[in-house]
Amino acid sequence: MTQPWIKICGITQNKDADYAAQLGVNALGFVFYSKSPRSISSKVLPKIIENLKGSVSIVALFVDPTKDEVSEVLDSGLIDLIQFHGNESEEFCSSFDTPYMKALHIKDQFLPLSVFDKYSSARYLLLDTFSRKVSGGTGKTFDWSIARDAIEKTNREIIIAGGLNSTNVEHVVKTINPFGVDVSSGVESAPGTKDMTKLDRFVREARSVRS
Repeated sequence: MTQPWIKICGITQNKDADYAAQLGVNALGFVFYSKSPRSISSKVLPKIIENLKGSVSIVALFVDPTKDEVSEVLDSGLIDLIQFHGNESEEFCSSFDTPYMKALHIKDQFLPLSVFDKYSSARYLLLDTFSRKVSGGTGKTFDWSIARDAIEKTNREIIIAGGLNSTNVEHVVKTINPFGVDVSSGVESAPGTKDMTKLDRFVREARSVRS
């Protein structure tokens, strides 16, 4: 069985990026949204990832950005994948000639399958917990049966986020069987500061089911 794709999001420090890459995760997420406590600027990104040398995919996360804001970050030449975490249209998401992931926020007990068709050009679809206060990094889970149903009924590569940590990720991988998992606050000692022990445990537990 293929191991789950793993993304560590909200990276703000060089040491955290280096350690996560050493653990063999697939992607690192960097937040370009000023209202997030994990926000960084495109100017500091090269320094944070200077030791990675293409060993991991670099994901740029935006929330309802302008076209210029996205283009400024893409001009760095360092981004492999864009993550749109707001209310962006498919037309907007697909206009940058760069692979993208679209986050869908779960706030009800039902997710229409038509939503998945709405973003047919997305490489990945990420299911995250809805919050009126923040876009991602809530530390709260949603009803995972919704994700299981979507995975069973669609042919999309679906990533689970929202409240994941080392104590529940094994259960998610085992019972839902998603393409991947995405974690931010669940491996932190403070917003934007990763905890190496939590990182290590999360990756180990995520892979334990399919090892």
